[in-house]
Amino acid sequence: MLDYQVIVAGGGPVGLATAVELGRRGINVLIIEPREAVSHARPRCKTVNVRTMEHLRRWGIADELRARAPLSVEWSQDAVFCTSLVGRELSRFTGVLGLRRDGDRFPEPGQQVPQYILEELLRDTVRNLPTCTFVTGVALTKAEQDADQVLVMLTDGNSATRTVAGEYLVGCDGSRSAVREMIGARYVGQQALRSNFGMVFRAPGLWRDVQHGKAVHYWIINPECPALLGPIDDSETWWIIAFGIDRETGERDALRLIDGATGTKTDATVLSTDPWTARMQIVDRMRDGRIFLAGDAAHLNPPFGGHGLNTGIGDAVDLGWKLAGVLQGWGGPALLDSYELERRPLQERVIREATANMAVTSPELLDADLDADGPAGESARQASAERIQASKAAEFHSLELVLDACLDKSPVIRHEAGIAGSRLPHAWLGKGMCSVYDELGSGFTLLCLTFAALEHSHLLTCAAQRKGIPCKVVDLSTTALRPRYGAELVLVRPDQYVAWSGDQLPAPEPLIGQVTGFAAEP
Repeated sequence: MLDYQVIVAGGGPVGLATAVELGRRGINVLIIEPREAVSHARPRCKTVNVRTMEHLRRWGIADELRARAPLSVEWSQDAVFCTSLVGRELSRFTGVLGLRRDGDRFPEPGQQVPQYILEELLRDTVRNLPTCTFVTGVALTKAEQDADQVLVMLTDGNSATRTVAGEYLVGCDGSRSAVREMIGARYVGQQALRSNFGMVFRAPGLWRDVQHGKAVHYWIINPECPALLGPIDDSETWWIIAFGIDRETGERDALRLIDGATGTKTDATVLSTDPWTARMQIVDRMRDGRIFLAGDAAHLNPPFGGHGLNTGIGDAVDLGWKLAGVLQGWGGPALLDSYELERRPLQERVIREATANMAVTSPELLDADLDADGPAGESARQASAERIQASKAAEFHSLELVLDACLDKSPVIRHEAGIAGSRLPHAWLGKGMCSVYDELGSGFTLLCLTFAALEHSHLLTCAAQRKGIPCKVVDLSTTALRPRYGAELVLVRPDQYVAWSGDQLPAPEPLIGQVTGFAAEP
């Protein structure tokens, strides 16, 4: 008897999300994390994007995250470019980062919230799942595997050790991943040359001086401190990234940098510092036998666009339901093989686009006369606004990347026609706020868009039942969604991606076999 079905190394957001996806499916999971408590010193990721919010909705915790967020989603959906908080406004983008509802394109807008709030919510969620065991104050120090199990050595702060066994190990232990080192995987890619210096500071009364209204964040374009700055709450706590500033300079000149970016004397109190350099890297492999990598342990990208943590949550969901399927007997070997095949193209695209976003930041937008009066100033600001709009729009309006990625290389997708391989297009049902996503089952779901399709749905569900595959039928024959979905039948996976769609149901056993990883694509 093994101790656990899955061991997750790393109790940050990605590791916890992996545990939630597994634990909600009844999988026995151990999550190990060296940190006893979540630190509020560094907010790190501050955008929980639309796709991640869809997962939180599926887990039943989206509303709780919004309730805990220091700033509501209605606070602002703007990104402002200015010479300082009290200086000239140069340009702005509205409806940024999916923070504003867009008809029925998605059920949940994004949410601005510090990473530590999400992490604490996920800790609470995991602790309420009966099959999850969350242990802090211990670290993974050794892992060995054979054909049947993974043996993991745990070490606590007193150097006491214990060995536990699991069927699978998932390394969600960040950029310094011990799991990655143990399987011999390595990062491939580049590192930026420019240093950046992050801070969190308290500045009571600063909002009284802000000339540009509320914003998600402010891009500061001036020679004193080219920076990116934004509020953590609506009272006095802020974060700032000073571009091109090394650790020594940042720690020595912290208050000067803050005053240079805000454009006023703040009498700020620095609460924490965070020097960093952007990395554009991905591992050469994400799996070795029974051991997998996810999140920062597998890939790193610049933060511009807010994709890093959210991509890691996507890893957790993809791997989580597939591990559960294999452990419960209805998932075949190709299901786990598909994890890297599905995730790597998206991870690589995120790295490319985040790197492109980093090519133009505040230092690249500096120009003379931006704060000047008269024709020279007007001309400089007009030229700056045009450049900002041309170079930064993709960073703030990236829902195509977030929502429309297609799994066109996956062996567990039946690519015949229609929308197979894409995220199920969202729709509201009826006059209320019932999302079609709320009707999906925890396993596979067959959507029937016509009455004729509904009559034949039992052929697929019976085939699924014989193999122990969870499969729910949803009757949408009275809706007008047939044109949107482009088919009478749509088979949806547990992660809301379409496994197959068509007007005529093919032989059900081969179809079920392929999408659950037991048979290769014909």
